[in-house]
Amino acid sequence: MKIAGSTAFVTGANRGLGRRFAEQLVARGATVYGGARNVASLDVPGVIPIAIDVTDAASVAAAAEKTSGVSLLINNAGSYTGASVSDGSLEDIRLEMETHYFGTLAVSRAFAPQLAGNGGGTILNVLSVLSWVTYPGYSGYAAAKSAEWSLTNALRLELAAQGTNVAALHVGYMDTDMVASVDAPKSDPAVIAALSLDALEEGSIEILADEDARQVQTNLAGGVARLYSTAG
Repeated sequence: MKIAGSTAFVTGANRGLGRRFAEQLVARGATVYGGARNVASLDVPGVIPIAIDVTDAASVAAAAEKTSGVSLLINNAGSYTGASVSDGSLEDIRLEMETHYFGTLAVSRAFAPQLAGNGGGTILNVLSVLSWVTYPGYSGYAAAKSAEWSLTNALRLELAAQGTNVAALHVGYMDTDMVASVDAPKSDPAVIAALSLDALEEGSIEILADEDARQVQTNLAGGVARLYSTAG
């Protein structure tokens, strides 16, 4: 796809990676709708603010009705509760699934007609290396991201008939609020946004944004014993 002249909708555009996507889309000549639960927090110059809560069906429908001509949808909105699947709050685990799986599904379905009306367009789902592997402290989030990965693959197959390209972005630690307390190397969200948009223009369907993503994908071929050092 061509970014310049396109119309994009970015969920979670008020901070972190979503904000960087919105900034760079504007800089590349796109018309940009920025989605956020609190539109007052969305102050990216040139971005049209749209209220949306991806876990609320009525809010998603209203956002789609307030936009037009969208040819690029970036499902970036996320949540992180830190809930463990073994003993964490079921309410927190449901929130992870409502945000990452059902939220991505609802937004994709709501905007699919606009994408179809603009030649098919592109959907980018922001996933994670945790779509493929999990760790203590991230298991509720990882389960939801894994479900979102499967959803992404299903949408790619089912929306192909209308000409929609559905891409997945897999990335490790980024320098965002979610992992502010983590002491580990982190990617710059602006760099991740830039390489992702470059990849979309090239027609990519799977974007491995950093070495963590490339290494974990390689380890998938080795099975559980390769992914987890404690596995036998």
